[in-house]
Amino acid sequence: MRIWFGIALWKRVLGGLALGVLLALLWPGATPYVAFLGDLFVRAIRMLVAPIVLVTIAAGITALGDPKRLGKLGLRTILLFALTTAIAVSVGMIVASLVRPGVGAQLGAAAAQALGKPPTPYEQLIGIVPTNIFDALAKGDMLALIFVAIVIGAGTLVAGEAGRPFAVLLQSASEVLLKVVGIVMEAAPFGVFALIANAVAANGAAVFIHVGWLALAVVIGSVVQMLFVHSLLIRLLARLPVLPFFRGIVDALAIAFSTASSSATLPVAMRVAEGNLGIGRPVFQTVLPLGASIGKDGTAMYVGLLSLFALQAFGTPLTPEVYALVLLTGALAAFGTAPLPSASLFMLAAILSAVGIAPEQTALVVGFVLPFDRLLDMTRTVPSASANLAVATTIARWEGALDEATYRAKPVD
Repeated sequence: MRIWFGIALWKRVLGGLALGVLLALLWPGATPYVAFLGDLFVRAIRMLVAPIVLVTIAAGITALGDPKRLGKLGLRTILLFALTTAIAVSVGMIVASLVRPGVGAQLGAAAAQALGKPPTPYEQLIGIVPTNIFDALAKGDMLALIFVAIVIGAGTLVAGEAGRPFAVLLQSASEVLLKVVGIVMEAAPFGVFALIANAVAANGAAVFIHVGWLALAVVIGSVVQMLFVHSLLIRLLARLPVLPFFRGIVDALAIAFSTASSSATLPVAMRVAEGNLGIGRPVFQTVLPLGASIGKDGTAMYVGLLSLFALQAFGTPLTPEVYALVLLTGALAAFGTAPLPSASLFMLAAILSAVGIAPEQTALVVGFVLPFDRLLDMTRTVPSASANLAVATTIARWEGALDEATYRAKPVD
């Protein structure tokens, strides 16, 4: 036990990932027998997401002390996420234009898969205010929970002295939840082992045979977004060295890859934000849950890439007007995408319809991609997690809420 816990968690997680790939390649028939480990791990993480969003945002707001500071921090956060999201759509479109994964794709042989009617902007807007807080908790409705948390936190601040006991309760509850995250994360190597083994055994080889160019484009887009956009965010805006940032977020990236869910990555992101990056609690408690809902660089990159993939496959002329529409609708769709696996496919109809692609054609694209989307989704969730932590680090630096010694130090083994 001492040897096991003496190894850094990120090393154990990467070891579990490597062993999962080996099991899938050497003994794929055994992967169903370990699947329960991955299911239990994902359920434990998701169990924590809704209460963490509600409690930590409210606690973070009360810790800010000044309501004016909340407004400034929130505006900066939203603007930074809007910037990285728009750039991510552009990156996806550029990669698709260079790699051209859709040219010659045989979509006609795919089984059409319609994912239903996407919600209208009005439905998304009105859904932010829940009619029942407990129903929003039960459903894990992130935007509704963020709204409730902001209202509770702001109300606690405005209450002044009378709200101080409740603020202490929120801080205590937040502390307990983060400790529970630490306990759950000790099971991460086993969960990642099972999740990766089953994903690779199910369709890992098929991805490279049937949609190899698309998979390559997703990998290239993800790497470009992280190594160029996020690195520049850290280096130029936060004025910090880049290597400690990526070294400190390895745990969060591994969980993002294995669960393919920004929401499920949130508890781990909070843990590394405080322990490895030195981000102050009021900042990461406010920024990271917000980023889990709107900070979707991977999704934005993918919808831009997949939209051009579809247009290339259908032979649609790619005019400047088409590029502009994909950029605009892709950025807006990414902001409204749920932080769940394959959710970006649900928003594809909204983007393609804006450039004249019929719903029947969109269903063919979804049917072509869906069998392989799990591994593609795992890949594109990584830049979303990186974006969330890059924005949180930058905001913390601007707010004077970043411990630079902790940031520069190597994670403790």
